[in-house]
Formats: sequence, C-alpha cells, structure tokens
Amino acid sequence: MTNYAKIIICISILFISHLSISAQEIKAPDGYSPQIGTTVSMLEDLKDRVTSSVANLTLEETDFLLDENANRIGALILHLAATEKYYQIYTFEERSYNRLESAEWDLPQNLGERARKELTGKPIQYYLDIWDEVRKETLRVLKTKDDKWFESRVKGSSMNNHWAWYHVMEHQANHMGQIRFFIKRMD
Repeated sequence: MTNYAKIIICISILFISHLSISAQEIKAPDGYSPQIGTTVSMLEDLKDRVTSSVANLTLEETDFLLDENANRIGALILHLAATEKYYQIYTFEERSYNRLESAEWDLPQNLGERARKELTGKPIQYYLDIWDEVRKETLRVLKTKDDKWFESRVKGSSMNNHWAWYHVMEHQANHMGQIRFFIKRMD
C-alpha cells in the first residue's frame, strides 16, 4: 500500500469518526415529556452555540460596541438571560416581574442607552454564569411540566406555553446571529 493510500484511509477514518461523535439530532432528554423535551433539546443547542461563540472573548471584545446604537456582547448575553427569566415567571407563575425582579432585570431586558453605559466592564464568564443560573431554573421547572401544560394558554394571553418557549428559542437564535456579526466586525 502506498503512502498516499494510507493517508487517504487515515483521513477517511478520522472523518467518519468525527461524524459519529458529533451527530446532530434533536432528542428529548430523559425526564421531560416529549414536546417539552424536544424544545429543551433545541434551547440547550442554541445556548451551547451562543456560548461557544463568545466563551473566549477578551474583556475588550465582550464590551465591543459596533456603533452608538448597538449593544455590547456581554449585555446581549445578559439580555438573553433576562428574557428567559421573564418567560419563566410569565409561564410558570402566570405573572410579570415584581418590583424586586424589575429592579434586577429591566435594564438587561430593555437594553438601550443606559445599558450601553452600565452593562460593561465584566468578563464574558460573568454574563454566561448568570445565564447558566437562569437556565438551570428553566430546566428544573420544565421537568415538572407535561405536554398538556405546554399546549395550554398562558393566563390572560392569546399564546400557549409552547409558543412562549418557542419565542425564547427564536429570540436566542436572532441574538446569536447578531453576536456573531459583531464578532466578525471586530476583525
């Protein structure tokens, strides 16, 4: 066998091995009802992709501001956590933020000029840790719900719980694209 053939075989084996290791599938994790579990799988995939996009950012990159109307990447990660926190309260407890929650979450929820000034100076891990804590609560409570709850309407709303959590996922996907755009613009 020639060296060229050996190289081709080795590359093929590595390629096939990589395919089996990094299989991409949406599958409900154990402990969740089927529809909720499928959504959890997608939420976790999105969070993993956002996290892998930003995990190695420096403080300067975390605080990068494309222009005077943009948001910083760290603030956007905190915004994702705030949005998820809001939908936890809205769907799990059927209410809006109380006064204490508003004090903690309104700034990252709404972003804007004040957030551009105040949500700065923290390493990316600071923002990711907050999002991790919010996600832990999402996963804990969704494990206690079933697909009947998922299809039920949120009190006082025209949306069902499934749509609400689809929106959280959609929101994360939109900001993932924005964050990746900002990262490319840093170069």
